[in-house]
Amino acid sequence: MNDFGGRTINRPVDGAVIGTGGVESAAYAALREGLLRELPAAQALRRQLHAEPCLSGQEGPTRDRLLGALPAGEVEHVAGTGAVLRIGGPGPAVGVRGELDALPLTERTGVEWAAPEGAMHACGHDVHMAAVVALARTLDRLGADPPLLVVLQPREEGFPSGASDVVGSGALHRHKVGAMIGAHVQPLLAEGTVASVPGAVNASSDEFRVVVRGAEGHAAYPHLTRDPVVAMAQVIVTAQQVVSRVADPMTPTVVTFGTVNAGTAPNAVPGEAVARGTLRAMSENWRQELHERFTQVVEDVARACGCVAEVTILPGEPVLVNDTGLAVRAGGLLRGHGWAVDGGLRSCGADDFSHYASVAPSLMMFVGVDTAAGLHTPEFLPGDAAVGAVAESLLAGYLAAASALPGPAGANGILFSRNA
Repeated sequence: MNDFGGRTINRPVDGAVIGTGGVESAAYAALREGLLRELPAAQALRRQLHAEPCLSGQEGPTRDRLLGALPAGEVEHVAGTGAVLRIGGPGPAVGVRGELDALPLTERTGVEWAAPEGAMHACGHDVHMAAVVALARTLDRLGADPPLLVVLQPREEGFPSGASDVVGSGALHRHKVGAMIGAHVQPLLAEGTVASVPGAVNASSDEFRVVVRGAEGHAAYPHLTRDPVVAMAQVIVTAQQVVSRVADPMTPTVVTFGTVNAGTAPNAVPGEAVARGTLRAMSENWRQELHERFTQVVEDVARACGCVAEVTILPGEPVLVNDTGLAVRAGGLLRGHGWAVDGGLRSCGADDFSHYASVAPSLMMFVGVDTAAGLHTPEFLPGDAAVGAVAESLLAGYLAAASALPGPAGANGILFSRNA
């Protein structure tokens, strides 16, 4: 008997064919012990990745480090600085994503393996990548079926979306991906808790740019101007009524103005004001209407102030919708092996993992970690135990997907061709 984060692991049966349903739980226990063997190396890899982060679009060194740590397999370079690696034989595969990029932040954690100034894994991508490697090495060693497609995805934090480009490359179709699995650390959840939630779990996120044009002039003679700053202030306040009085209160909606810029002199009314921000929605049907109503409000308010507004909306990530069957099966496996499973966590954060649902049923789980620091902050640093927690969550997702795929790995069971 071994212990994995306080949960008991039973030894697998050599050469066992383990089916779905109740016996699928035994497959989980068998592979979980394999994960345990991989954790020391995976945790060391996590620290290396954390110490040498690469920003969006510059992830080549990170990709190459991961390919060196992963088992040998069929490699295809995609999306510029990304790659996919197939482990296993022919037939439908289960895809598992690891995000390669870091954020342009300067770390303030104080650990010896902290990143240098200018880039930092402040969103847990170092943990995710190491967990994917642990899972891949485990499946390769045990010879499990169905095949695993490791998706080393660039530009999760940047534009253009790495996931969108992976989908556009056709690699998932060429490898017959039947399901996509992801897991993301989440400090809003307690350590030992995993959220596996059916349906929409992350919002769409689209960036807007608003330009309000008026008539410049001397600050002492406002009646001779058309002040775009005052008009923009009215736009910012009134746009919030799209959330409170236009959106269905049962459909989460967020309108955020992140930057506002106007003028160069304190004693002059400028000719224009420019604002940028994001529109977020938890419904694809409402998403398009949100764009239209926001644009209408901005234009009408600016006109009422004697100005003219121009609205540009740059489409971003769609709503992230989890497949119900995958969420329920993965949650059941985790719950049956000692995890607390949260069935209700949703947020208006966005993740380009949502693009994968256009190719195959997808599941994004959220994994509780031992830090009070928030995502995207310079202090964010989950403990090394998070690598095992994410890896075990990915394993549950892999088995949930495997039971639904056609062929010997689906209805007929999970096959282990080598001794554990």
